This record gives sequence, structure tokens and C-alpha cells, in this order.
Amino acid sequence: MKWTIRKFRQCKGGEPLGLVTAYDYVTARFAARAGVPLVLVGDSLATTALGHSTTLPATMDAMIHHAEAVRRGAPDALVVGDMPFLSYATVEDAVRNAGRFLREAGCDAVKLEGGVSKAPAIAALVAEGIPVQAHIGLQPQSVKSTGYAVRGRTPDDAAALGRDLDAVCEAGAFSVVLEGVVPEVAAELTARAPIPTIGVGAGSGCDAQYLVLADLLGLGDGPLPKLAKSYAHLADDAVAAISAYMAEVSARKFPDAEHSY
Repeated sequence: MKWTIRKFRQCKGGEPLGLVTAYDYVTARFAARAGVPLVLVGDSLATTALGHSTTLPATMDAMIHHAEAVRRGAPDALVVGDMPFLSYATVEDAVRNAGRFLREAGCDAVKLEGGVSKAPAIAALVAEGIPVQAHIGLQPQSVKSTGYAVRGRTPDDAAALGRDLDAVCEAGAFSVVLEGVVPEVAAELTARAPIPTIGVGAGSGCDAQYLVLADLLGLGDGPLPKLAKSYAHLADDAVAAISAYMAEVSARKFPDAEHSY
């Protein structure tokens, strides 16, 4: 059954949902077969799939290219396109680029970082019929100015997060990501929010959780960030399989008669 914005919003306050970030057809198919309700085509594409050190090099063209593949791989999931760095610097930019995600890639919604400062852009997108997932707390696209600091550790910072939450809700966002927020504060924001919250390193009190599929499957070769967990170690299996293939080729065992015309 196809997931819709309305159906997703109705999950507020219910059993928490496990959501993933994926970047291609193959991994989107894994998510679809597992029944994941929402797949984010994240700008973490830049670091996880393209080898950059931050998310900043992700471009609109790259995001559209990968979002198209994810859409084909997960036809029944809600597919959310992540607005990359500088693609929504103005309201006009936001409308134009968000429209590309829906028109060219077939996405159901877009995600953008920012609270009070981005409320006008969110409201403009919603007015044009483009569903928006907001993102407050730690914002990777602002790494050059703010770093990767955890949010909500002081009363003033928790209050600022509350203002950001109120602003994106009032602007019409259908859900909101809480990244790098102290769990107690994230739970308070979740109770306060009329829309589903999605945690990323923000404790178990949110309505849903995001995990990058490459991290979940153990496809990387370095240490995971604190907010991630591997449920498999497919990178090791892949290296072993490739090594076995190479050994069979060297020994003239592959291709054998079964695998030759």
C-alpha cells in the first residue's frame, strides 16, 4: 500500500517507525522489501556514496539523479528529496529547486534544514503544494559555522529549539527531523509537536528514527558516528566475495562450463 503524507502524519504518537536514507535503486529495493514507510534521499549522499568529507558538495543535479533511482526502487514508500546546500538560499530558489524533486524525480516531498530562518521558505513551498519535512537541531549544512555541536544542552538552547519547532509547524511542515538533540529535550519537543518528529541521534522518544542504510548494513570501512548502528557487516562479505572471485579467475576455475556459452 502506498504511503501518503496524510497516512504518515497519522502515525504521530503511535509505535515509532524505522526510516532509512538511501541513494540508489538497489538499496531502495532492500528498503521496499522490508516495508520501510519513508525513504530519504539525503544530501549525506556526498559523504556516504561520493566520498566527500562533508555534505556541502552535493548538487541539485546529483540529488535529482539519485532520487529518480530511489523512486523506482521504492514505489510505495514516501520518498523525500533532501534540498542540498544553497538550493534554498532564497524563497524563489527553494520553490524552483523543490519543484524539480517532485517533477523530475517523482519525490513525494522535500526536506530542508533550518527553523525560524527557513519558515518563510517552508510556507511558500507548502502554498505551492509541495510537502516539506523540516530539520532542526544539528544542521550538517552549517558545519563550517557551527560544527557538529549537540543541541539542547542549556536552557537557552532548548528554548531556541522550541522556537524553531513552533516556526516550522506553523509554516506547515508535515514532519520535522531532530538531529543531535539531547534526548530529554527531543522527547519534550516531540510531546509538544503536532507533527511527527524523526530522531537522528536524539534518543528514543521521537515518533520515528532515521538511519543511513549504508551504516545500517555495514557497507562502510571506517568507524561509525555515535548516532549510527550496523545491523550487518556486508562490507566484509563483499570483500570476501570479490577475493574469492579473483582467486577462481587466477586458478582458471571461473568461468567454468556452467558459466560459459
